[in-house]
Amino acid sequence: MFKVSCHSLMPCPNLLQPRASLLVQKEGIGKMHGRCTKVARNPNMERLRNNYLFPEISSREMEHIKKYPNAEVISLGIGDTTEPIPDIIASAMSDYARSLSTPEGYRGYGAEQGNQALRQAIAQAFYGDLAVKGTEVFVSDGSQCDISRIQLLLGSEMTIAVQDPSFPAYIDSSVIIGQAGDFHPKTGKYRSIEYMKCGPQNHFFPDLWNTPRTDIIFFCSPNNPTGHAASREQLELLVEFARENGSIIVYDTAYAAYITDGSPRSIYEIPGAREVAIEVSSFSKSAGFTGVRLGWTVVPDELLYSNGFPVVNDFNRIICTCFNGASNIAQAGGLACLSPEGVSARRSVVDYYKENAQILLDTFSYLGLKAYGGVNAPYVWVHFPGLRSWDVFSEILGKTHIITVPGSGFGPGGEEFIRVTAFGHRETILEASTRLKSLFL
Repeated sequence: MFKVSCHSLMPCPNLLQPRASLLVQKEGIGKMHGRCTKVARNPNMERLRNNYLFPEISSREMEHIKKYPNAEVISLGIGDTTEPIPDIIASAMSDYARSLSTPEGYRGYGAEQGNQALRQAIAQAFYGDLAVKGTEVFVSDGSQCDISRIQLLLGSEMTIAVQDPSFPAYIDSSVIIGQAGDFHPKTGKYRSIEYMKCGPQNHFFPDLWNTPRTDIIFFCSPNNPTGHAASREQLELLVEFARENGSIIVYDTAYAAYITDGSPRSIYEIPGAREVAIEVSSFSKSAGFTGVRLGWTVVPDELLYSNGFPVVNDFNRIICTCFNGASNIAQAGGLACLSPEGVSARRSVVDYYKENAQILLDTFSYLGLKAYGGVNAPYVWVHFPGLRSWDVFSEILGKTHIITVPGSGFGPGGEEFIRVTAFGHRETILEASTRLKSLFL
């Protein structure tokens, strides 16, 4: 944890009140070096454990580079794209940006909900005949930002369930908003969060009939970190479970472009889902928009609170209050992504990363290690029975200079696993394969 010291202001010594000093000592914050305010820290922030996972990975990478300044570190950890944005898409953004320098092309604020043409294009391109309307699509600066906006929409009184393991933002945002309760170090869980175990032993799908009811169910497919894409039969069970319990599913499809085995790419492919599900998605991992930032959320008109009020109306108010709309330049790129040429270009990029994933899968198979994912997602989930995931992370980093992600960072169900990303240049993936073989053989 960070040690907190108040040093941004340097008042005269006689302004430091003894009461403040006693409070600092009582709270164990440390020696005062300046003046603190009288504003208490948000107790929910105090419940967060350690740093957010991916900045922690970056911090350890920097420490390693300092220790081994001449090492060629390979990052197979944070899932950041590496291949250039296709020219057809980048050119559309460039042309739009240049047009802003002309009286005819200049535009200021756009609609908070997004460009109307893009909203309609998303509805048609990704949902086809699934009855999703453009007015139900809210364009954003990425699905992770939308997760926090959805938490703000729902409030602190909601009970939630998450897959275990799962993307850390679901849990951390729940802690910040006040849904999670206290953290139990022995179990690695927050008291008020329902952790739905999803591992090889249950085909990466929770035992719903032994899962208590919660208001909200966060569900990601293809899953980050395991790479598992839920089957149609599994999602039918999930929707039925939510309908019977009167729950809302927050369904994350950030990696849907990687699905190749016929698994549903949207929760709305399942009958009845429009009455129980919000869907979030993104251009980040299919178009290389991790830095451009563009995503969307679908809130169907049929989704209602217990009093019959439409959820979409409240989400629209959240968007209008907390967000000024996605960048017009990024939205121009989004429209290009959905053109026939853009779709083809994005598919080529996705195929490239999937080939990388196959190289990694073949590598771990050669080493006799059980690995999952990598077929419908750009992540490979590797099992090291009986070992702590942070120990495996450190061993691989120390001996091969390869960054991975320890599975326990995704929840207690991730212990004994590491996540390896297929995002990388081909020569980097091949070099990583060689180093891993030299370590484990």
